[in-house]
This record gives sequence, structure tokens and C-alpha cells, in this order.
Amino acid sequence: MNSLSFPITGILGLGGPELLIILAIVVLFFGAKKLPDLAKGLGKSIKEFKKASNEADDEIAEAADKKPVVKADVSKTHGAN
Repeated sequence: MNSLSFPITGILGLGGPELLIILAIVVLFFGAKKLPDLAKGLGKSIKEFKKASNEADDEIAEAADKKPVVKADVSKTHGAN
């Protein structure tokens, strides 16, 4: 397995044994029956976060593409005082 397959492990400095210990603690804490539900909830939340992030990026790109409308300053009148 190369270092590119799990980039988060390189960032956090975690290796295989550390990840196994963390997984064992999670199994002890939540129980084996709850892990699929936790994984499903985590997957849904990540999917929803990505969707919201993409929508925000699209709105920003759309706003950047529009040219601003310049309004004339009608509060000043010329010649009549």
C-alpha cells in the first residue's frame, strides 16, 4: 500500500497499528451492532456537506459571472439650485 491511498494518515502521522487501536476503541465504545449505523450517518453527512459546498461554489461562480449594474446617481441635480 502506498502513501497516497490514505492521505489523512500521512497528515496525522497515523499508521496501521494506530488505526487498528482506534478502531478497537470505537468498537468497544459503540458496539459492533451500531457501527454500520454510524458509518451510514457519517456517509450521509459527508454527502450533504459536499452537496452544500458545491451549491455554494456554483452560486459564487454565477455571481462572479454576472456584470454589476451601475446605477446613475439621481440625487444630484445639475443647474437648478
